[in-house]
Amino acid sequence: MPVGTAERPAEVTAARRRWLPRRAPDLVVVFGYLALAGWLSSRQWGRPDRLFHQAGDQILFEWMLARAARAVLGGEDPLWSDALNAPGGVNLMANTSVLGLGIPLTPVTALFGSQTAFLVAVVGCLAGTATTWYVLLRRRLVESRWAAAVGGLVCGFAPGMVAQAGAHLHMAAQFLVPVILALLFRPEPAAARAADDAARGTGRGGGVWWPGVLLGLVVTYQVFLGEEVLFFVALAAGVFVFGYALADRAAARRLAPAVAGRVGVGAAVAGGLLAYPLWFQFFGPGHYRGMPFHAYGYQLDAASFTAPARQTVFGDQRPPGLLAPNLTEENSFFGPVLLVLAVVVTIWLWRRPLVRALAGCGVLFALLSLGTPVRLDGALTELTGPYRLVAGLPLVDHVVPARFALVCVPVLGILVALSVDRIRSVGRAPVRALGAAAVAVALLPLVPTPIRTVPVGPVPAFVAEGIWREYVPAGRTLVAVPPVTNAGRSPAMLWSARTGLAFTAPGGFFIGPVAADDPTARWGAPDRPTSVLLRRVADTGEVPSVTEADRRQAVADLRHWRAAVVVQSGLSTGEPVRRTVEALLGPARRIDDALVWDVRPLVG
Repeated sequence: MPVGTAERPAEVTAARRRWLPRRAPDLVVVFGYLALAGWLSSRQWGRPDRLFHQAGDQILFEWMLARAARAVLGGEDPLWSDALNAPGGVNLMANTSVLGLGIPLTPVTALFGSQTAFLVAVVGCLAGTATTWYVLLRRRLVESRWAAAVGGLVCGFAPGMVAQAGAHLHMAAQFLVPVILALLFRPEPAAARAADDAARGTGRGGGVWWPGVLLGLVVTYQVFLGEEVLFFVALAAGVFVFGYALADRAAARRLAPAVAGRVGVGAAVAGGLLAYPLWFQFFGPGHYRGMPFHAYGYQLDAASFTAPARQTVFGDQRPPGLLAPNLTEENSFFGPVLLVLAVVVTIWLWRRPLVRALAGCGVLFALLSLGTPVRLDGALTELTGPYRLVAGLPLVDHVVPARFALVCVPVLGILVALSVDRIRSVGRAPVRALGAAAVAVALLPLVPTPIRTVPVGPVPAFVAEGIWREYVPAGRTLVAVPPVTNAGRSPAMLWSARTGLAFTAPGGFFIGPVAADDPTARWGAPDRPTSVLLRRVADTGEVPSVTEADRRQAVADLRHWRAAVVVQSGLSTGEPVRRTVEALLGPARRIDDALVWDVRPLVG
């Protein structure tokens, strides 16, 4: 036995004892973030009959998570799928496929289903974003754990983050943003050392090659989480650099070579790794051009910045169109006290170039989120915001203006962390108490409440228990009624997601081209007369007069979809839809909780 072997377990135990007390506060913060995120999603855990408020978006992301798991377990192409939009298929790289979440969550999806995977993703995005900001603040910008914890709380759980997490995983997945910024920039106190290291191309503070390679890898991963977030990071980083250069030109000149070098190396690494996926996105099958909606129409009201968000303790129940485009885009809603605190902190710490650059960045992105013309408390004004100057630029024209306000979230989080850190260093106890109270009052309107849910019809037993397999041979499809082509709630997508993409279906909720020879973007599959007819009946509840021409068209559409069976279940307008489908296809057969039409004799 080598000398000293007997003592090693004791040494390891002692080292662990030294590590645990030192890391215990950090672990408490992280577990606190996880607990808060779990509580915010609590209204849906164990409730397959509930979806978060923007139900169509959750169905989309559940389907994407299920598709990623199928690609991993079945060795299928993760960028393309034939399981939806039959017979055309879907370019997943051109949609928000969140492969960066779906692939790691494959075991969860396979074992517990798409809904559980979605909820785990929501918790991970919120708590993960707060945690990475906490780590960056703790290591780079503040000395106090309390300050870093509060700053991370704002960055991860501000109203905009909670609103996005309930529907848009690609926007809530911001846990790599602090990592990207940490690789780009060095801590302010080490600027001089970083410059010296950068001149040598090596060293702890200003290395170029290794941080650049890591930056390229992280950027690549972020593309598979959400390209829109990466675009915002790039814009915000550019604005911050410009502001910092104005605030401290000498430091900017020293740091510029290292930052530029990392960007160059990172771009080369990411460019090589992303060459094929990006080609597939913009030029592969099912690619599209433009957007199926006018992005400039989704803007924030100027009054939204001081108003309380609906999913907070002081939530306002007024209709979303007054201050935000919808529930999911409540990206500001900071309350008046927090904005006043941000102004006070900026004035208090004005001598720090970091603070001046952050303040300028936050103000600019807040103004951009107002779109043009600017709205104030629901009314149009004659003011034209700066968004008008950039609205026509490439890529910017694809971005919803309301989401520019998400950049303000980490700006405010950092300013709050800096203020808490400075307050703790003040010598007089009464002053510290007053400052802590001011921060608490400022953050109180941001305290979130559990994300609201809406009911959803269950997956019919005919589908869930696999009875459909007796009716659908290989190469044929299951058509859910209505076959959604241009609406958020797609029963076929929900049934598909929660059965692991067991069957192929037409329609769906995604972005694709108008036609094979027309890449203009549209929601869902190209319209077919029968799907338009059934969608109208499902929306209005009005039974139309069905003609023989409608019946012939229905058969033609079913042939186009390669349909074997048509299934209806869980519709609030079920009776009008049933009567319409029976007028088209004949009597239905009830199997458990579903109405089923075996159309193989009609289609051939």
